[in-house]
Amino acid sequence: MNLRDVYNVLRKMKRRYYIIKYGLKNVSPTFIACRGCHISKDFVAGDYSFVGSNCLIYPKVKIGKYTMIANNVNIIGGDHYYKNVYLPIIFAGREKLKETIIGDDVWVGAHSIIMTGVCIGNGSIIAAGSVVTKDVPPYSIVGGTPAKFVKMRFTEKDILLHERILKEDDFPKSNFRNTII
Repeated sequence: MNLRDVYNVLRKMKRRYYIIKYGLKNVSPTFIACRGCHISKDFVAGDYSFVGSNCLIYPKVKIGKYTMIANNVNIIGGDHYYKNVYLPIIFAGREKLKETIIGDDVWVGAHSIIMTGVCIGNGSIIAAGSVVTKDVPPYSIVGGTPAKFVKMRFTEKDILLHERILKEDDFPKSNFRNTII
């Protein structure tokens, strides 16, 4: 066993440790979570997805494969009922929590906030420090408070190529480091 094999075994053990520590039953065995997170036990994560340190993730959140959520990201909100004129907010209860879906190959930048009930399309990028309050179309880059469209990540032709590559069964096993870009 060489040094690379030892490193890979240790990486798998660390990955498994955090999955067990956070009580995550609906995540891929290749999912990686870092320390200091508060993740709802019903969290669903696809293959090779990642959640950085100190993230807060409410219930009913799903992320796709190859998705990266940077450190200090919060997926929260939409939970206090405030329209009852006869009660202070603290006693008025909570609204039903909506499902939040983050697609495949999404990158959410550090310190971003994603409100519950939002759908972020495949291939999108959320700039660091953004507050996402509305759905994000696939392959778009958004940023700001509230997050607004900045530009498309790829051209239409490149989107088709990228989607085809992501669907290949052996993509994670391929030697993509040697690919010429």
